[in-house]
Amino acid sequence: MNADLDKLDGLDTNELRERAVSLARSRWDVGYLWELVQRIPAAEVIAGRPEAGETGANKASSLFSELIAEREGDERLREALRPLYLDYLRKHGERP
Repeated sequence: MNADLDKLDGLDTNELRERAVSLARSRWDVGYLWELVQRIPAAEVIAGRPEAGETGANKASSLFSELIAEREGDERLREALRPLYLDYLRKHGERP
């Protein structure tokens, strides 16, 4: 197992990215892909481009809104997501 990890660690970053994203797509691992999107703004700051981090956060928000808007007319989908909306608002103290 450690030998496999050492082999992965020896790959360049582009190869690691390609492999990880490809694996996530094949597994339909939306959680991992979303985690990547969430971390891009902070990675931009670490890379010395804080202004790009803000732009990245805005772009991610815009892409999310686009994705939701495409499905806005699907009443069954909206109702299926209702518990998620309620849970988020309750956890973060939103009041009616």
